[in-house]
Amino acid sequence: MALTAPVMRMASSSTFSPRFLAPTLFSTTRIRLHVQQFSLPLFPSLTLAVPVGFQLGLPSLPSILEGIWESILKAVPKKKTSHMKKRHRQMAGKALKDVTSLCKCPACGEVKRMHYLCPHCAKTHPSDIFSLAPTPTSVFSASGSSSLRIHSTTDATFPLQQTISNAHKLGCHHVCTARGGVGTVAASVGFGGEIKVWSLRNSADDNKNNNNNNNNDNTSSSRKGGEWALHWELPPAKTGGGDVWAVALSADEGYLACTTSDGRIHVWDLEARERIQTYETGARGGASGSFAMALDLSRDGRLTASGHESGAVYVFNNDAGRMVYSLSGLAKPVRAVAFSPGCKRLAAAGNAGVIAIYDMEHGEHVGNLTTPSGRPAWITSLDWNDTGEYLLSGALDGKVKVWDVARGVCVATHSETDSALWSVRWLPKSERALGPGMGKSELFCAAGASRSITFYREATGS
Repeated sequence: MALTAPVMRMASSSTFSPRFLAPTLFSTTRIRLHVQQFSLPLFPSLTLAVPVGFQLGLPSLPSILEGIWESILKAVPKKKTSHMKKRHRQMAGKALKDVTSLCKCPACGEVKRMHYLCPHCAKTHPSDIFSLAPTPTSVFSASGSSSLRIHSTTDATFPLQQTISNAHKLGCHHVCTARGGVGTVAASVGFGGEIKVWSLRNSADDNKNNNNNNNNDNTSSSRKGGEWALHWELPPAKTGGGDVWAVALSADEGYLACTTSDGRIHVWDLEARERIQTYETGARGGASGSFAMALDLSRDGRLTASGHESGAVYVFNNDAGRMVYSLSGLAKPVRAVAFSPGCKRLAAAGNAGVIAIYDMEHGEHVGNLTTPSGRPAWITSLDWNDTGEYLLSGALDGKVKVWDVARGVCVATHSETDSALWSVRWLPKSERALGPGMGKSELFCAAGASRSITFYREATGS
């Protein structure tokens, strides 16, 4: 019996299982009959195994799986985070979680959520900002829209001072001010080919003009000390041929230089309102030159530099009225040129992604500023700080870099945006701190496809 019991149990289980699975056997009466029938000592395990398993085993599955899942979850490794990082995240979440109060934006005056950027002034322009131009107290911004905007740089919030509406109907691609000047003259170029010169009028002039004629409806200003108004306009027919592109003002704010699509550089006397000089970069015989994409005037007014689509950089002597240097070193289009404050160095950069430094005493290529990267981005803008120690660059990859020219290395890189940067500018150093704890440090700003102006300040300064 000991040997036949397992055989009979196996046979019984395989034989009677289909019978118990039949629908007619699941009634209460039939199950009781089978239980009584097979409750012999010969089949101790068969008596309750099959019918009770079908009746009570299924409801007990969740309790069994629950323990299995708990063991699986305990076996999965978890990412460990330090207590300090958890605490910082918790504090940051608590600090911003319950703050639902409203406040007034200090820049535009609109109501906004506290601790949030103002949705009304987060984007300075409705389209890409192509150019920036600083003055001792403000900064101009020009974009694809028809208006020019002026932000104050004497306040830590950089509020909007003035909006010049309908300045250029087709948009503006360049605006400039005199570096090292008093900041009362600015010039802008529109996509329609016109050049407009703007002047800063004080309160007395504004009151006089408002009493004589009320023709300043195209400007709005919140500045009590004065506002910018149109001083002179050069229509496309009087710009000397070729589409005007880049512009630059002399330090004394008396002369304006502009480049054209046929490679010429024109110089205008703003007081006499006439053209006094034209520099040719094309071949002899009247052939047009390469597109002049960049322009700068030295602060002493002695030199004019232009960068061209062909990769050439030309330097002209304004006193002699002729070209003095034809600089090489960049084989791709040059989008930015900038003289150092002491007029001893010239920086040029463009599609090559390399900043070339030239000596203006002998016209020699003295070095390159570059970073070890596979494909450097196009450099669109250059600017020197007031001491000439650092050079600022902006590129299409959205990175702003500060270069130590003496050591030839990049000392700071800012990449708050992935959008292209079209203009970067140092701000004149202020004699007082903009806000508590800020110090008299140097500031610079950047703008581009993000449609906003980003301001940076030196980390430490006196």
